Amino acid sequence: MAAIYTYWISTALLCLLYLTSAYMYLTRGDWVRQALAELGYPAYLVPGMIVVKVLGPAAILLRASVALSDLAYAGILFHLLLAGLAYLGVRRSGGAVPAIVGLVLLAASFVTQNAAREIPSPYAQTMML
Repeated sequence: MAAIYTYWISTALLCLLYLTSAYMYLTRGDWVRQALAELGYPAYLVPGMIVVKVLGPAAILLRASVALSDLAYAGILFHLLLAGLAYLGVRRSGGAVPAIVGLVLLAASFVTQNAAREIPSPYAQTMML
């Protein structure tokens, strides 16, 4: 029962983190473009990142396909790793905190998903071993 609560709480917080970020990308576009420029990324990434930050959590929550859900987990993992490393690369370790929190939430959600979902992920079982 604890695994089910862990899954839903960590998944909800992870999705909230991503949807809040997408909202910030939409409403504070100039600030986001400046922050990305400081990290060395081009501004044309912003529209694509908005789409990814909405579709990733949607794929995990809706789980229309286990494979698509696992792909969303992988995409979010790579995004969070790259975001955290980008901040560490420019020596702004404080900016990496949301990515680290996101990684912890992502790991908790991924590892406990089989306890809460009817159709299990074959990859989450591998992670448990």
